[in-house]
Amino acid sequence: MMAGALAAFGAYFAMYAFRKPFAAATFADNTGWAFAIDYKTALLIAQVIGYALSKFIGIKVIAEFGRTGRALAILTLIGISWIALLLFALIPAPWNIACLFLNGLPLGMIWGFVFSYIEGRRASEAMGAILCASFILSSGVVKSVAVLVMGWGVSEYWMPAVTGLLFAPLLLVSLWMLEKLPPPDERDEAERTARVPMLKKDRAAFLRTHGIAMALLVSGYVLLTAIRDFRDNFAAELWTAMGYGGVASVFSASELPVAIFALGALGMLMLIRDNMRALLAIHGIIFVGALLLGLSTLAFQMGLISPLPYMILTGAGLYFAYTPFNAMLFDRMIAAIGHAGNAGFLIYIADSSGYAGSVALLLYRSLAAPSMDWLSFYIDCAYATSVLLAILTALSAIWFLLHVGRHHIRRTVPA
Repeated sequence: MMAGALAAFGAYFAMYAFRKPFAAATFADNTGWAFAIDYKTALLIAQVIGYALSKFIGIKVIAEFGRTGRALAILTLIGISWIALLLFALIPAPWNIACLFLNGLPLGMIWGFVFSYIEGRRASEAMGAILCASFILSSGVVKSVAVLVMGWGVSEYWMPAVTGLLFAPLLLVSLWMLEKLPPPDERDEAERTARVPMLKKDRAAFLRTHGIAMALLVSGYVLLTAIRDFRDNFAAELWTAMGYGGVASVFSASELPVAIFALGALGMLMLIRDNMRALLAIHGIIFVGALLLGLSTLAFQMGLISPLPYMILTGAGLYFAYTPFNAMLFDRMIAAIGHAGNAGFLIYIADSSGYAGSVALLLYRSLAAPSMDWLSFYIDCAYATSVLLAILTALSAIWFLLHVGRHHIRRTVPA
C-alpha cells in the first residue's frame, strides 16, 4: 500500500513542476501588455482555461479509460506541457500567453490517471491522503525551487521549463512504481464496489438518480477551487502584502503544516468501514474546513494571529474542505450507493466546473475589482466561501440521509 501511495504522490508532485513554477514570478517588468488585465493574470487565465478544458475532456476520457496505457498517457501529456514551456521562453510577450494555454491543456487529465491506480481499495483513504499531500505540498515546494532557479540567474521566462526538467527523474521513477501496483483484489471490490469504465448511458443514468446531490457538492467545490487557486497563484503577491516578499522558504513553510493537519484527519477515514457513515463524516470534515476558513480570517482581521499562522490556518481550512473532493468523497459515494462505476467520472465533473469558477474569479478580480489590493480581495473571498460552503455541505448531507439512508445502503463488511 505504502509503495503505491508514494508512487502516486511522486507522480502528481512532479506534474506540479510543469504547471505551477511560473506563479512564483511576478513578471513586473513586462511592458508588452497594455490591456485591462495584467500580464501575469492573463497567463494564469490562459493556463486555467486550458486546464479546465482538459477537465471537461476528462469527463469522458477518464470515465472510459481502462487500466492499459495509463503511464504512457501520463508521460505523453506531461511531455507536451513541457514543450509548451519551452515555447513560452522562446516566443516574446505577450504572444507567449497562448503557450500557457497549451501547457494547461494536457495537464488537467493527470489527476484522473494517477487516482485510477489507487481508487476502489480498502486502503483508498490512506493512499488518497498521501496522494492529496502532493498538491498541497508541491505547489509551495515547486515555487520555492522556482525562486532558487531564478536566483541562479535564470530568467522568469526560462525558469518554468528549467524547473520542470529538474523534476523529470521523480516522474519517471514514480510511473514505473505505479505500473508495478497490483489491481484491487476481491475483498476491495466486495467492500468498495467494482470500479469499471462508465459509458455515456451509464453516466447519464447516474446523474439522473443523484444529480441533486452532485449539484450541491459541485457548487461548493466551485467556490473552493476558485479561492484555492487564487491563494495558490497569487501567493507571491499575498506574502508581499504581508511583508514576506522575496522569501523563498515561506512558500513551503506555510504548506507543510497544512498537509499534516488536513491529511492526518482524512487518512483516519479508512477506519470507518461503513460507507454511509464515512460519507457523512467527509461532509463533516468539509463543514469544519468551511468554519476554519471563516474564523481564521476573522481572527486575522482582529489582530489575534499574525500573517504566517493566518496563511497556515486558512490553508488548512481550504484543504480540509477541498481535498476530499479529489479522492475520498466520490470514492465513498460510489461505494455507499453501490453503483458500479468509477470515481474519476465524478471528480472530473467537479473539477471541470471548479476551474471554470477559477477563471470567473480571475476575470472578476481583473475587470470588476482591479484597484482592490490582493489581501483584501482574498479576505472577502474567504468569508463568502466559508458561509456558502457550509450551507451547501449541510444540504448535501441532508439529501443523502433522506434519499439514500443508512438502513437502505449499508454495506456488509466481509470478514
